[in-house]
Amino acid sequence: MTARLPWIIAGLAGVAIVGLLGTRHAAGVVVHPEPRPGVTSERVLSPSAVLNTPGAAEAYAAARSVPHVLDGVHCYCECAKHFGHRSLLTCFESDHGSRCDICMGEATLAMRLAAQGSPLDAIRRAIDQRFGT
Repeated sequence: MTARLPWIIAGLAGVAIVGLLGTRHAAGVVVHPEPRPGVTSERVLSPSAVLNTPGAAEAYAAARSVPHVLDGVHCYCECAKHFGHRSLLTCFESDHGSRCDICMGEATLAMRLAAQGSPLDAIRRAIDQRFGT
């Protein structure tokens, strides 16, 4: 038993790290977060606080208009791994979203599809197709 203990500890540590850092299954498939019930855009930066980069104003407007959608979408810039972001919505709670073409592209695509009446699953598939690797 003691000979297997280091392997058991290493395995548990690996599972914990993947759980904390990764939003992908072992096969590389993205796992989109479930939107939080009652999520709002209250933490999204105001227009006056957003950097004036091309596409930023539209992307932050998307985060303010469909926070429940963005909260259910994985961000392909891997900010979950590098910055601890929970979902695409989190990117717009700081200036990160105004500095990242991936975040801005995902947000504006999600907003357009939501405005057309697309359900969250269809929005996720469209984002996976366009931004997935």
